[in-house]
Amino acid sequence: MKIAVTGSIATDHLMHFPGRFATQLMPDQLDRVSLSFLVDDLVVRRGGVAANIAFGMGQLGLRGILVGAVGNDFADYRSWLERHGVDCGSVHVSEYAHTSRFVCTTDDDMCQIASFYAGAMSEARNIELAPVDARVGGLDLVLVGANDPEAMVRHTAECRQRGLRFAADPSQQLARMTGDQVRLLIDGAAFLFTNEYEKTLLESKTGYSEDEILDRVEIRVTTLGKDGVEIVGHSIGRIHVECATESAKADPTGVGDGFRAGFLTALSWGLDLQRAAEVGNLLATYVLETVGTQEYTVDKTEFVKRLGNDYGHEAAELVSAHL
Repeated sequence: MKIAVTGSIATDHLMHFPGRFATQLMPDQLDRVSLSFLVDDLVVRRGGVAANIAFGMGQLGLRGILVGAVGNDFADYRSWLERHGVDCGSVHVSEYAHTSRFVCTTDDDMCQIASFYAGAMSEARNIELAPVDARVGGLDLVLVGANDPEAMVRHTAECRQRGLRFAADPSQQLARMTGDQVRLLIDGAAFLFTNEYEKTLLESKTGYSEDEILDRVEIRVTTLGKDGVEIVGHSIGRIHVECATESAKADPTGVGDGFRAGFLTALSWGLDLQRAAEVGNLLATYVLETVGTQEYTVDKTEFVKRLGNDYGHEAAELVSAHL
């Protein structure tokens, strides 16, 4: 399958302040705050939901087609992604703005002071999918992930107009988007991805019941954290898949992106929904076990062994033939 992954592409700049912000903030002078914190650590992580998902696909051997907007500072990040099996030929490079950036300082109390710079992401609304479709010889699926809200609405509308199958994955942008926008995002989707909290928020924003949403999408996929994943659809029975076994819990950031990468890659291999969820759960565990959203490596032998341990010999055999 040729899968276009649209959404944010960003870098995270994470710093540590060896002290407490609370002792530096004067309650009677908060209207005149002017502070600089000397930090003792800086870690730069690659991120953004679309880049994370495309990276995960690359780890499993599927060349995901990354679609998003970046700045001229994207060169090193592009090289990293291309080395890890991501097609960056449809990434838009802004002439004016930097790549989206999250800058966060955490103190010893785990309190945080952070800023998010959207930057080039706002230009994603100018990206057309038709040239992407033409360049790769036809798209089988477009994932519409968290991005500039106008870009998300535009990509979804273009998918309907051109008859492209699409998956709705609004995630973090649900809180910002209106009910009308969210309804536009999900109507006619082949897949709707949310976590458990987002599922409730989406129903509240749209005013739709669970059955009314299932009248508008083919398959609804809800990740449940430690309780695994649930898949429902009018044409299928309810499917529940338990989490894969993790060796450690290092950092939950990007775990949902890992699930989506594994799930969609397994579907591209022709596996059924149950098996696809198993692959997604295991890849999500790889993300959980590392600090950073793109710092893991999939070894075929280890991946197949772990899949077999959690989900049985048949699952391992099926995936081994494709990995």
